[in-house]
Amino acid sequence: MRIDRWHGPALRGLLTPACMALALLAALLVPALALAHNVAAGDRAFLAASTGPQPAVYLYLGAKHMITGYDHLMFLFGVIFFLYRLKQVAGYVTLFALGHSTTLLAGVLMGWHVNAWVVDAIIGLSVVYKGFENLGGFRALGVEPDTRVAVGVFGLFHGLGLATKIQELALARESLVPNMISFNIGVECGQLLALGLMLIVVNALRASGHFERRAFAANVLLVLGGFLLMGYQLSGYFTSSTVVTP
Repeated sequence: MRIDRWHGPALRGLLTPACMALALLAALLVPALALAHNVAAGDRAFLAASTGPQPAVYLYLGAKHMITGYDHLMFLFGVIFFLYRLKQVAGYVTLFALGHSTTLLAGVLMGWHVNAWVVDAIIGLSVVYKGFENLGGFRALGVEPDTRVAVGVFGLFHGLGLATKIQELALARESLVPNMISFNIGVECGQLLALGLMLIVVNALRASGHFERRAFAANVLLVLGGFLLMGYQLSGYFTSSTVVTP
């Protein structure tokens, strides 16, 4: 299911409160945007000082990252918004998890070095894409992207974004493989927990009256929020690119 009608008066009536809500959201989140994919200072210090396999610690850190990773959660929220069968939810989330896990593990273990600002801007784009698709935007343009392919591809970028941050940590190479596997398992456990909470919210919206109108407003906020993420990351990229090192 998608929202197929671009309402005139309804659109104007919803955009104003949606923009006001986004402005409030921006005021609350902008100070935290710089922490996207970052590992907390206390966790950094612990990891730098620890040696050997630490499966329980990395499992916890992986779950914590997913629960607090608002960019991941926004994208997943858009993915499941119009999925009514658990089989469909499981299928799409599995595609995302496979993509996320592949680049997370490969990026860290193989030492891929990419620009974190650019990758995180693409992650913001993934949120814009999903909200726009849910609004029926692509159908209005006469195109129909394969959602399964898009979810898998964007999952690769989400994992790569985290891999860029993990590589900044001084992790012991001799235990890197088991620790990263534990971290990835933790990420997927956190994802399942977050997914369960999101399904409760979506089902509550469906059970209430005027679901289509609220769905429209929610996905408009997703699009605007994705643009906010993109703008922040791109501004960071261009600012960092223009810094001259003495």
